[in-house]
Amino acid sequence: MAARPPKTRRWSWRSRALRGVIYQVLAVALLAAALGYLAHNTLANMRARGIQSGFDFVTQPAGFAIGESLIPFDSSDSYAKAFLVGLSNTLRVALVGIVLATAIGLAVGVGRLSRNLLVRGLCSAYVEALRNVPLLLQLFMWYFALTEMLPSIDEALQPLPHVFLSKAGLQFPLPAAGASLRLTAIGLLAGIAASWAWARFARVRREASGRALPVALPGLAFWVLGALAGWWADGAPTALDLPERTFINISGGGAVTPEYLTVLLGLSFYTASYIAEVVRAGIQSVAFGQIEAASALGLSRMQSLRLVQLPQALRVIIPPLTNQYLNLTKNSSLAVAVGYPDLVSISSTSLNQTGRAVECLTIVMGCYLVLSLLTSLGMGWYNRRARIEER
Repeated sequence: MAARPPKTRRWSWRSRALRGVIYQVLAVALLAAALGYLAHNTLANMRARGIQSGFDFVTQPAGFAIGESLIPFDSSDSYAKAFLVGLSNTLRVALVGIVLATAIGLAVGVGRLSRNLLVRGLCSAYVEALRNVPLLLQLFMWYFALTEMLPSIDEALQPLPHVFLSKAGLQFPLPAAGASLRLTAIGLLAGIAASWAWARFARVRREASGRALPVALPGLAFWVLGALAGWWADGAPTALDLPERTFINISGGGAVTPEYLTVLLGLSFYTASYIAEVVRAGIQSVAFGQIEAASALGLSRMQSLRLVQLPQALRVIIPPLTNQYLNLTKNSSLAVAVGYPDLVSISSTSLNQTGRAVECLTIVMGCYLVLSLLTSLGMGWYNRRARIEER
């Protein structure tokens, strides 16, 4: 067979590839020029009005306190640390909210396809009610419920031993500060790894023999046994910091404020209503012949949903689900309306004290952009893993 002649590049305007490169370079150059013009014009106008500019303020003392923080913060700390505290508070809401909204949305979405009329009606009412009420209004409703309808501290509800719920928030037990739980954490990680290995083994066994092994309960057992083994290796510490009711307040243990609970519950239940519709549409997109085939193989409805419908529906579910995760993260900026010190709230306080509006807004936009890109990258990786390879 004769060798093919080597490919040569023809730098001609008739070349579609060359025209594509030139158009892209021109688009990037025009965008850079527009951004440069806007930046120069903004700085010139700020100098003409005597407005200071620059990011040098981030190293100066903030001069204000933050009511709720995972990171120790004092008014003498810098603005940079204040922004870091705000970012951590935003992540604290977004990450927990994504997990909670996914769990609720999956349950409600599956419930909308239930054969039980009551379950199907309740799930439909939940979706229609929460999707059609503005999120800000729902946050105000949750805040009113948590700060006005709950009892005061001296009459706090106690749903579990040493767990208190009142207008002051939720108080719960925590391991004592001196208790070492390093091996417990290692044991929990080992249990997670074992549950993943078991799920992989069960999938290979099912594909090879058609026999479905249980996955959920053994996986949960690996988690519990791993954590218990690590806890025992740590010397079985039992010291807990328990919240106790006093004449004035409830002291000890861990606590979350009503503002945090408001934002978390409001975002989770609101986003779950959209995720439920995404799940329902994804399941219904699977061809009915697949369900008939699963029934012919003797699979129950739950096995058919878990082994046949959901794996195929993921191709439809993941892209819009990514949008809902991004919306939840960005909607957390509404936390400023109920007084939760998130990134936007810290930025507003810093802006009022320093007058660096452009700089503060740039920091906030950059943080949200990075969070959104990381979410998109993670979900894109998961989408590629969940993709069904076709011949």
